[in-house]
Amino acid sequence: MNRKKEIIRLAKRMGIIRPRDVEAVGISREYLRRLCLSGKLTRVGRGLYALPDTLSSESITLAQVSKRAPNAVICLLSALQFHNLTTQAPHRVWIAIENKKWKPDFDYPPIEVVRFTGSAFSFGIERHEVNHVLIKVYSPAKTVADCFKFRNKIGLDVALEALRETWKSRKATMDQLWEAAKVCRVANVMRPYLETIT
Repeated sequence: MNRKKEIIRLAKRMGIIRPRDVEAVGISREYLRRLCLSGKLTRVGRGLYALPDTLSSESITLAQVSKRAPNAVICLLSALQFHNLTTQAPHRVWIAIENKKWKPDFDYPPIEVVRFTGSAFSFGIERHEVNHVLIKVYSPAKTVADCFKFRNKIGLDVALEALRETWKSRKATMDQLWEAAKVCRVANVMRPYLETIT
């Protein structure tokens, strides 16, 4: 078995690999270092490796976070950016975790963590593949409702822009927006704004 070729195949299939992925197929992690030195792999974060030039900087950040925190869901400003619904460029990746779950702890990429319980966490999760890495991100409707829920943290202007862009780009129906507003318990807050856009 050509170990280096096997690692390259693994990186093509998985997008981002970790030392444990390599060890799971019986290859020493030392080969990751050798492939990085030869330029065939790029270290994209601590313990994370990818083929050079396979990921854009925006998608690589979401992929890195999703690889390190597989139970988290991309939310708020990062979900808006993923769905092209904002002019904001967040400096951190916003993730949601369930209320009593372990909070991810890593320095890079920087993250902003919010906690949800029950259906507020599980509702509206979409799964997307970004260069072979599965990322979970909230739907546009759920993201808009979350923006209204956290309007004191991210700003009402951001929530309103998200609502306008989502409606204008037809990325959510009125029914989807109402359902998300109810799940997030912001229906009364969102009602006057929803009524003005129809």
